Amino acid sequence: MDIAIKILIGFSVGTLIGLTGLGGGVLLLPLLIFGLRVPAIIAVGSDALFNFITKIPSSAVHLARGTVRRKVVIALAVGSVPGSIAGVQTLQHLRQLYGAGVNDFIKIALGILLLIIPSLLLMQRRIEDKVANRPPTKKSFAGMVVIGLVAGFLVGITSVGSGSIIMMLLLLFYSYSPKVMVGTDIVHAVVMTGVTSIMQFHLGNIDLSLVKCLLIGSIPGGLLGSYVSTRVPVLWLRRILCACLLITGARMLMSVVPLR
Repeated sequence: MDIAIKILIGFSVGTLIGLTGLGGGVLLLPLLIFGLRVPAIIAVGSDALFNFITKIPSSAVHLARGTVRRKVVIALAVGSVPGSIAGVQTLQHLRQLYGAGVNDFIKIALGILLLIIPSLLLMQRRIEDKVANRPPTKKSFAGMVVIGLVAGFLVGITSVGSGSIIMMLLLLFYSYSPKVMVGTDIVHAVVMTGVTSIMQFHLGNIDLSLVKCLLIGSIPGGLLGSYVSTRVPVLWLRRILCACLLITGARMLMSVVPLR
């Protein structure tokens, strides 16, 4: 039964990703922490590996189709690789200092991100309209390194942000067609989550059996979601999911810092 539930969660998350394009981390982590009662630090490590594996096929397709800006990927990776290493090392340091208390730190960080990310996603269309077709400049590449550094650190401590946060922040510096933005972001995410996964695995923060079950469910779920996405009102579904994520973020914060 436990295995079936994990596969079902993977299927549900895969379907929602295929339907809405929302990042897997913001959808999966709350289910692992609240639903399966997985310790937050194990959920973060397992989610990082899950994201890494699930993005490999998509990145290969985008590279083959030429919908990737390699210079942007390199600029982001220059910041995100050391950022993700610093994030994981920060978690390990906090674990050594506070033991299981590190899980509360992760929940607070994740709760804050679950309030910020859906809010940004609800404004995404307006932001995209203002910066449409703006190519990068030499100066903007320095900004991309900073974006990668911040996003890498957040991924290191929460595994969230490899897609949603970077996509939104990149709009501050450049904008191409949606498929190029997505392709560039996915290829960079493979690099960043790959580094994070290696570190998390080395520290013993990954449940391989959990990741396997999630992958078994997410692959058919993603195919189903992609197929059905043309037949459902995706915009309204994204809004409903964003509202649910906002509520989940507030609940996660309250679970650590209850109201008095």
